[in-house]
Amino acid sequence: MTTYLIIGNGVAGNAAAENIRQYDPEGKIVIFSRENRPFYYVPALPEYLAGEKPADHVIIHHLEWYEQHRLDLRLNTRAAGIDPERKVVSTDQGESFPYDKLLLATGGRSFVPPMQGADTPGVFTLKTLDDADRIKERADTATTAVLIGGGLLGLEAGNGLRKLGLKISVVEFFPRLLPRQMDVAGAAILQRQMEDMGFTFHLGATTEKIAAGPAGLQVYLKSGEQLTGDLVLISAGVRPDLTLAQALGLEVDKGVKVDDTMQTSRDDIYAAGDLIEHRGRLYGIWPAALEQGRVAGAVMAGQAATYEGTLPSNVLKVVGIDLVAAGDIDADGKLEAIVRKDEAKKTYRKLVIRDNVLVGAILVGDIRGNSEIQLAIKQQRDISALKGDLAQEVFDFKRLA
Repeated sequence: MTTYLIIGNGVAGNAAAENIRQYDPEGKIVIFSRENRPFYYVPALPEYLAGEKPADHVIIHHLEWYEQHRLDLRLNTRAAGIDPERKVVSTDQGESFPYDKLLLATGGRSFVPPMQGADTPGVFTLKTLDDADRIKERADTATTAVLIGGGLLGLEAGNGLRKLGLKISVVEFFPRLLPRQMDVAGAAILQRQMEDMGFTFHLGATTEKIAAGPAGLQVYLKSGEQLTGDLVLISAGVRPDLTLAQALGLEVDKGVKVDDTMQTSRDDIYAAGDLIEHRGRLYGIWPAALEQGRVAGAVMAGQAATYEGTLPSNVLKVVGIDLVAAGDIDADGKLEAIVRKDEAKKTYRKLVIRDNVLVGAILVGDIRGNSEIQLAIKQQRDISALKGDLAQEVFDFKRLA
């Protein structure tokens, strides 16, 4: 009987476990989780923060799911060390677990930029349900918050705090919001809508210091400006958790390097999710981690499977506003693009074209045709015959099929 150990109970780890069990009904599968709750949907943390979803509705796999799949889930358990020669994992509980196949699915950690006072009481990051609980407790007596970072989870978390009645100021290093998903024009439309909701923005700004003061937490910007908040939420992105990988001596660059089967530089050790680098690319998105976990699980169980990459795609509601970013958004404006913008309706549509092939898209406020657009991008659809019509407001996107 094969023994599989999975370190990490997020989307990649759960997808791998499910696939292993599908192909190996008899194998022993043990999952280690640093947290005290089973697998939950991290993108829903802002809704939990706002009180719109209870914790039970955020959890994807309850304990019964693990029992049904005969998975040995070890909550509140950290992998303290791995001996790749003896093929043994030791935990912080003092236990040792032998393995035949090992998966690292430790995900990422909240990145905190170098700044003085980041450890001041009242300063938080949001990565787990426990983080959200601590923020909610502080928010109960707060009226203002400073959000450092204008990325996806940060803006959603800020909106969650806004729904609790707090006034939100956002500090973003880049000169626009959502720099990975939006170009300048799209970000401007999103920013105006959020300003109408009551958000205040400080773009192209760097935080130098956070300090406790008599009026609350003082956030000092490099420009000399000072902001005050009852709490500060740092949401400056996620970095791969490479602690175990580096201790193992695995090949690491931006993340843990894996091949198309999710195998690392050591035999029988695989990796998937936010900690990996595949063909020189870090993904850090849920769909990629899901597919990587599935491939890793299948391969670990002896099946032939390969990961070919994931189309960077986000279909979101950012503070209640529909938004799609897919493929190459051409933020620098170097490629041909068909753009339709309606300031009154606060909508924006940008279709990016390279050599008559649709390679990327941004949709804000109106996401009609999203499915057809993403399929055309994946299939590298030649749209030369449709260029003249794509800018029409009422274009029938079925014509892209």
